Parts: sequence; C-alpha cells; structure tokens
Amino acid sequence: MSNSFKSLLIFCIGGLGFVVWGCAPVISIPSSQTRWNRDIQTGEIGSAPEKPSPRAVASLQLTDQGRRLLENGNPDDAIGVFEQAINIDPTNGQNYYYLSEAWLVKENIVQAVEFNRLAAIYLEDDEEWLNQVMLQKERIIRCSR
Repeated sequence: MSNSFKSLLIFCIGGLGFVVWGCAPVISIPSSQTRWNRDIQTGEIGSAPEKPSPRAVASLQLTDQGRRLLENGNPDDAIGVFEQAINIDPTNGQNYYYLSEAWLVKENIVQAVEFNRLAAIYLEDDEEWLNQVMLQKERIIRCSR
C-alpha cells in the first residue's frame, strides 16, 4: 500500500469521524442525565442512574433531529431519522413514539398502531412518556374510525 493511499485513507476515516460526531445536533439533556449530574454534584452517587452510553446519546440526538423534522412537516425525512436512531439504540422508546406520530401524520394507521405498541413496551417504566403513548393510542383509535 502506497504512502499516499494510506494518507488518503486516514484522512477519509478522520473526516467521517468528524462528520458523524462533530456535526451532531445539540439536544437538551434528558432528565435522567440531569439527575445523574445533580447526584454527582451532591455526592449521592449511590442513588444516581448510570450515565447514558454514547449509543444512547447518539440515538437521543437523532430523536431530537427527527422530532424537529416532524414538527416542520417532513414526516418522510423524520421517519428515516427515527429508523437510524432505532438502529443505534433499539431500546429508546421515544423513537417508536415519534415514528408512530409520523405514520399517523401520513395516515398509515397500521404502522402507527405498531410503533405505538412498541413505544408502550419500551416506555412502560416512564410514567410521563407512557401517558403520552396512551393519549397517542386514543388518537390513533379515533383516526381509524
């Protein structure tokens, strides 16, 4: 392998890393991460939840990007972003919730029902989100009539 090819390869890999990690959108800190930081500062480390993994953080960043696309009337683009987020962290229930929203906007009730069902599974331990999922389910039922 020539030196110029090696240099080009290193440059491309480094550039890809910059694009993937350096240009990611900034999101608000999830409540669990806020609690983790607060508990560290107060010394109550034993009660703090684990710090989110890099995969979870990346998934949340994509969740925020997809949510903004959905809010701006781009459900097709949002669906693609939420699917990427699920590939990174399939346990992030918020992505299933927002996928259900996007399919509801596109009036695809079958897909909306399925992603709402998955959101309920992954968000069952979060009372606030589970409440949102149940309200979404009611809207889906109304739309299917």
